[in-house]
Amino acid sequence: MPVRLHAPALLPCDRDSECTVVRDAALDIDAAGRIGYAGPRADAPSPSGATVIELSGILLPGLINAHAHSPMTVLRGMGGDLPLLRWLREVIWPAEARMGPADIRAGMVLGSVEMLRHGVTTSAEMYFQGEQVVDAVLATGARIVLGCPIIDLPGMDWRAMIAEVDRWIDADGVRFGPGDRIEIGYGPHSAYMLPEEALRHTAESAVERGALMQVHVAEARDEDENQRQGHGSVPKLLAAAGMLDGRVLAAHCVHMSDEDIALFADRGVGIAHCPGSNAKLASGIAPLTNLRAAGINVGLGTDGPASNDDLDLWHEVQLAAMLARLSTRDSTALSADEALLMATRGGAAALGRDDVRVLEPGRWADLVHVDLDDPTFAGGIDVPDEQLLANLVWGAGSRRVRDVWVAGDQVVAAAEPTKVDRAEAQAVVRSAGARVRV
Repeated sequence: MPVRLHAPALLPCDRDSECTVVRDAALDIDAAGRIGYAGPRADAPSPSGATVIELSGILLPGLINAHAHSPMTVLRGMGGDLPLLRWLREVIWPAEARMGPADIRAGMVLGSVEMLRHGVTTSAEMYFQGEQVVDAVLATGARIVLGCPIIDLPGMDWRAMIAEVDRWIDADGVRFGPGDRIEIGYGPHSAYMLPEEALRHTAESAVERGALMQVHVAEARDEDENQRQGHGSVPKLLAAAGMLDGRVLAAHCVHMSDEDIALFADRGVGIAHCPGSNAKLASGIAPLTNLRAAGINVGLGTDGPASNDDLDLWHEVQLAAMLARLSTRDSTALSADEALLMATRGGAAALGRDDVRVLEPGRWADLVHVDLDDPTFAGGIDVPDEQLLANLVWGAGSRRVRDVWVAGDQVVAAAEPTKVDRAEAQAVVRSAGARVRV
């Protein structure tokens, strides 16, 4: 059935650098789960036959987590004080080797629940056992862009991994599921974990199918020294391997030269900026202002819940702005509304998703309702737009997320998931974690 939502304030996120506020707003969700109208209530068409719901606060697009490894909720807190490469080699990879398909599904269910409760409706994931990951997301009702991992480790055959993704896409298409909830692509881990031949074969398969490639790029200063010595930089290596001929989402991009940035901008590469994980692992601060100035589409990512250690994208919104200001010594480097736009339309643009980036007719109704019952909003809804946005971004964050819809389907109500039992999901992960702990 169609639904009409009324809200005191609507943030359509319809501009690149300014977050407009529509007061006394209405939004229609049609029977297919798409937006039929979004704008002032006074201009809305008659809601004939629609269920009318009165909301108490702010309605905005679902947030987009542009880089995550959410099944790692099973591994949360393990080895958290180690630098990146030691953390991976000594703690995470051995523990992941003990995770079975059921553990991965359980971790993804809980990760998806955590994100939905924070207002994240879409996550770009890179993790093994793709069918388990997809099944978990379908169970919670969220949306996923999955980069199926391709990596060169003992006991793993990168050629077979590429072929498996080829078969999956050839059978089901790049996007499928209710409301196009599932998108499948390739996840070549990184230039330092794959030979150049593997990068080239991945690119050929992805370009042929129009699929997204998700890859870690220049995260830690010492991770890819051999690649930089041989090719000048990781971006230049990816270009030489043909990866930049297709759709690419590059995660982290902390250690990038001006030449690297220009190359990515010229080739239309999207970037997932992960300030929390990069700070916790002491990887560095990505040159966000330079990336944005070059015209690169930049979204925000949490990275994995074992390296961050949460899946709350509102924290990344705040950190992105604070670290951009701190690193440039410029308090105007990234405003509150610009940071929020990175978590919504910026993430969608980085992923190449036009269908979820803004609240306007024809887009999927991926929505978040933030209520105002919080000291942050003591001034009420009628404060100036700039103050309302500042209170939302700097003060409330995810704390007052109350309702969430994906493709018009309500998946969070009164801050709890509607499709799965949160307590059960937590209990299953607790058991899984005990089995795989080092």
